[in-house]
Amino acid sequence: MTTETTARTDEATSQAARDAVAKVSTGVFIDGEWSESASGARFDVVNPATEEVIATVADGGPEDARRAIESAGRVQKEWAKTAPRERSEILRRAYDLIMARQDELALVMTTEMGKPFTEAKGEVAYAAEFFRWFSEEAVRIGGDVTTTGDGRNRILVSKEPVGPCVLVTPWNFPLAMGTRKIGPAIAAGCTIVFKPANLTPLSSLALADILVEAGLPKGVLNVVCTSKASSVVTPWMESGIARKVSFTGSTEVGVKLLEQAARHVMRSSMELGGNAPFIVFEDADLDRAVEGAVAAKMRNMGEACTAANRLFVQRPVAGEFARKLAARLGALTVGDGAKDGTDVGPLVEEKALVKVQELVDDAVAKGATVVCGGSRPERPGYFYSPTVLSDVDPAADLMSEEIFGPVAPVIPFDTEEEVTRLANDTPWGLVGYLFTQDVGRGFRMGEALEVGMVGLNTGIVSNPAAPFGGIKASGLGREGGRVGIEEFLEYKYMAVPRG
Repeated sequence: MTTETTARTDEATSQAARDAVAKVSTGVFIDGEWSESASGARFDVVNPATEEVIATVADGGPEDARRAIESAGRVQKEWAKTAPRERSEILRRAYDLIMARQDELALVMTTEMGKPFTEAKGEVAYAAEFFRWFSEEAVRIGGDVTTTGDGRNRILVSKEPVGPCVLVTPWNFPLAMGTRKIGPAIAAGCTIVFKPANLTPLSSLALADILVEAGLPKGVLNVVCTSKASSVVTPWMESGIARKVSFTGSTEVGVKLLEQAARHVMRSSMELGGNAPFIVFEDADLDRAVEGAVAAKMRNMGEACTAANRLFVQRPVAGEFARKLAARLGALTVGDGAKDGTDVGPLVEEKALVKVQELVDDAVAKGATVVCGGSRPERPGYFYSPTVLSDVDPAADLMSEEIFGPVAPVIPFDTEEEVTRLANDTPWGLVGYLFTQDVGRGFRMGEALEVGMVGLNTGIVSNPAAPFGGIKASGLGREGGRVGIEEFLEYKYMAVPRG
């Protein structure tokens, strides 16, 4: 392809991205209507690949939050009575609409968040699948009828929607995190107030329009974006109307929300931080382990709570693994995610870039060797080169902090007991990865890891049909799978005499 042809292709892609962004509604969405925020203020959305402002979004505040939660509270009883099949069909229509607009939504996501277009398309499909999954779960909300031990009473157990829900999502998977929470809430018959991340609000705002087109009634979903999260979320938590909160983000913020939830005894789901161990034993298929590491580390440029944060490799193969991984990561193309051939996009903002460099510098100062990468490329945008570090000291800061970037620290170990201790030496417990050809060891280690999810000989665990979530400081509850809808349902028991 000639330089001139490449330039024309890039310009066509840029125009398509601008057109896709221009279609997105950028107000607050309350009681079925788009409007400006009460203050009239707006905030900028920046493309992290170019550092250019691509849109401005209504900056919600306490008054907008009040209107949104009152709307959700007002329609809750009516929405709860809606036939399960009707709720199911709304979600199924929304699934079809998302898939029909996969390219357009992926362009919006790439432009506001940075991930490569192909990966963004994958997220769009993943996000849509939550709506399809929960459209099927909506008509399977069951109950139970049994008899007491003494035979005197029937025990009737039914399930009801928990009530208005506060949903707060992060910036790193801006569409999938929305559908993963909104899907089960709609399926269960709950109304919603929703605050997307201010760094990547456009994908979520596009989702609101899709749900309206799919037939979601007014007031069931209310969306308020804001540059100051507490100005919106705190009024919701203190309203006395909201009955549940579901949050994905940092453990620090999750703890604050749990403290607020306790005042009104709100149901709470928390998907918080991670510090995932990725363990490779000497008997592993090393090429498969390297590919697993690429998947677990580089998805979303490493900006994922499930990202492999600490790569423990048994000493006899640690050097070979590091070299092979460096060859794979070093061959990846870094660039604007909207352009053909890009494998690795930018980090989401300057602050993230600074943190990653500080963690790498600290590890090197404590004896780590840079096998590849280790610095920021000389170009506009928040890019960081894919990096492999070998012989990392367990005392390095990146061993105890989420890296949230394309940096893979390789730490040698000798025994199962040693690596189990190192892997579990963290307050988090979201996911762990194991590579071994010994089935017994795989199960033994899977049981020993203090995590909510384990990938055995795979670097990907996320799937709408699986219960996603962690233990310890990584959160409470599960999203997705057959149990995902249970987080939005209350059990009611009725005693009925048999006589």
